[in-house]
Amino acid sequence: MIDYRPFASLGHADHGWLKAAHHFSFASYHDPDRMGWGALRVWNDDEIAPDSGFPSHPHRDMEIITYVRRGAISHRDSLGNEGRTEAGQVQVMSAGTGIVHSEANLESETTTLFQIWIMPDRRGHAPSWGTRPFPVEARDNRLVTLASGVAGDEDALKINATARVKAATIRRGETLSWALEPGWSGYAVLASGAVRLGDLALKPRDGAAIRDEGPLTILADEDSEIVVVETAG
Repeated sequence: MIDYRPFASLGHADHGWLKAAHHFSFASYHDPDRMGWGALRVWNDDEIAPDSGFPSHPHRDMEIITYVRRGAISHRDSLGNEGRTEAGQVQVMSAGTGIVHSEANLESETTTLFQIWIMPDRRGHAPSWGTRPFPVEARDNRLVTLASGVAGDEDALKINATARVKAATIRRGETLSWALEPGWSGYAVLASGAVRLGDLALKPRDGAAIRDEGPLTILADEDSEIVVVETAG
């Protein structure tokens, strides 16, 4: 099955400094049919105004992946970590037994990003944070694993979940194949461009929830960027 989630159907919030679209129930947006997908619990599409951001706040027992699409985000946390993650880079925070962090847009332009929360394989992991670049050219017409808790995915940022976060850039007219492992669930969001996911046409920031499907072909009608999450169950 493929459940199409057009951008207009998402939960939307405008806080002035933050414009957010919620693929799943989050904060004041609640939809009992959109409480998660497999171990994926949150996918927020955020636009953060310059010189603003999320002040210090706590988390625990959640794997939080930030995929920066434009601009940059600056991180600080109670473990003493500080870092700046810019477009084309990914950061991962394992909240574990507890962490307090802030995320600020210190840039002169609006920062856009995907904030992805995945439930961990168990409670009580040690908290941690990390970031690294993944060159866009390395994702040309192929899905590259950016974050993973699956054995063997050594080149990815580590998360404490049986899950993967992947991304690809696809040139107009090119195709790639996406196959989920048996029993796994997938969720795809088109960051930019226009693609056909199987028979489904995706526009920018649309989502699609996938389960019990064979290999899917992704055909780019325009130069495109797509991000997917795969989780066991």
